[in-house]
Amino acid sequence: MNLDTMYMGIHLPHPMIVGASPLSDDLDMVRQLEDNGAAAFVLRSLYEEEITAEQMSGFFFSETHDDSSAEATSYSPDSIAPPGPEEYLEHLRSVKQAVSVPVIASLNGCTPGGWVSYARLMEEAGADAIELHLYHTNSDAGANSADVESQLIQMVHDVKSGLRIPVAVKLSALFTSFANFATRLDVAGADALVLFTRFAKVDIDVIELEIVRRLDLSTSADLDLRLRGVAVMAGRVNASLAITGGVHTALDVIKANMAGAHVTQLVSTLLRNGPAHLRAMRAGIEEWMEENEWHSLDEMRGNMSFQRIENPALYERETFRRMFQHPSASLLA
Repeated sequence: MNLDTMYMGIHLPHPMIVGASPLSDDLDMVRQLEDNGAAAFVLRSLYEEEITAEQMSGFFFSETHDDSSAEATSYSPDSIAPPGPEEYLEHLRSVKQAVSVPVIASLNGCTPGGWVSYARLMEEAGADAIELHLYHTNSDAGANSADVESQLIQMVHDVKSGLRIPVAVKLSALFTSFANFATRLDVAGADALVLFTRFAKVDIDVIELEIVRRLDLSTSADLDLRLRGVAVMAGRVNASLAITGGVHTALDVIKANMAGAHVTQLVSTLLRNGPAHLRAMRAGIEEWMEENEWHSLDEMRGNMSFQRIENPALYERETFRRMFQHPSASLLA
């Protein structure tokens, strides 16, 4: 049974990689995940704000030294830099030494700036690829959508142009015309599109008058949005396609592949079930393929994508119309 796949030009023995999460923070856990078959790792994101804090800390540290008295030999200014960029690069080097599978660094940025240079430092530290997490809050009513998208695309172009390694782009679903934006990213040089970012859930504490945020582990119920996103893009872009969020079972991986995904990123299911779940999922994929007479993922990939439909927009609208005309639809009212 051939589960091989290509992701951003990188050959992988199967499509299950460990997504950005605390799972890759501990080297012992990283080794356990590799022993159980992890095809690759995406490290937790380094945030633009952490880079900025380090740069500002260096400035204030230098300025304070300039103004301090040479006679104050015991003087030592307090550092305001949080653990971040330098520690991240050191951890990246450590993970690369600990495993033999590809390691993908991750950057989360929102504005053009010095964080672009950190992509180069990640490459120098040994990253096999970089995943850019383009996070935009969409809460500024004065921000024109076209300008926001152009800015994000320029970020991808700037990072890509300075690197030799592949660049993946992790996206949210909150774009007016997601397919158009994704296609423009493909033209800008993105080697992969990762769909989709999971956001923290927001509630209101009506007694303490506070905003309460939490990020729950995903379930397979979260997969449907990702399947649709990948199915829309399969065959329309040169970039590889990845699904993150909602992949918990062997059947979830099969569905992702049929939609057109080259890889799936696993986090919640590994946090729930441990590293050994990777072996169980791989065995489940092979068993299902054998039972259904599929010999490779390549021959199956994209067989349920929108490129197989003559008019996808008409198909979706007609499906929506019929669903709510079904007698059982009244139960949803």
